[in-house]
Amino acid sequence: MALTKPNQQLRRDLKQAAALLKWSGVDLMQAAKRLSATGQEGEAMELLKIALSLQETEDKLAGYAEEVKAGRIVRGKPE
Repeated sequence: MALTKPNQQLRRDLKQAAALLKWSGVDLMQAAKRLSATGQEGEAMELLKIALSLQETEDKLAGYAEEVKAGRIVRGKPE
């Protein structure tokens, strides 16, 4: 079953947001490594926690995008 245009856009938006979170998490992990190398372990751990949180949210959004593709999530008409 083909997706409607609003559902295609929703899926595209979800995938785009997931990708943005992924790359933000990668950037934070790199920053955490640099902080750790300079002995700032506390700050590095905080960045790692944030990066892991972004990864969890990325996974959720990617899952929602797949649910849109499968037709389990449908964008309704605006009220």
